[in-house]
Amino acid sequence: MRLALVDTLATILFFTTAAALTELFVAGMEPREVLITRSLMIPVMIATGRPYGAWRDVIFAKTQPRAGWAKTVVDACAFLSFQLPVYAVTLAVAGADGQEILTLLGATAVLMVLLSRPFGLFLEMIRTVARVRAR
Repeated sequence: MRLALVDTLATILFFTTAAALTELFVAGMEPREVLITRSLMIPVMIATGRPYGAWRDVIFAKTQPRAGWAKTVVDACAFLSFQLPVYAVTLAVAGADGQEILTLLGATAVLMVLLSRPFGLFLEMIRTVARVRAR
């Protein structure tokens, strides 16, 4: 239970911050719009925080990367293989058509690769601070 709470909290903290900064400074959204968007995403992060942490743990346990570059590649693969399908479903529920979904997945994959290792390191740090370990 504690691991689920820690993984979920880490997900909310990291991605609320990263997405809010992107929405404000890259997309040029108004602060009110960012607040609404981030509030709407909290249930998604609650639903996926621990499942992603567990998925990442399995991928790391199976591959056992040793070098820093290998950990970066494994983090990227774990993140893409979990989060892209979640994002595709979210887009479909929001009403995007197939072409829009494919376009957005391609564009988002680049950002996901860039964020995957920093998030992995953040998740490990939060777990260490909270004194919880992957199962």
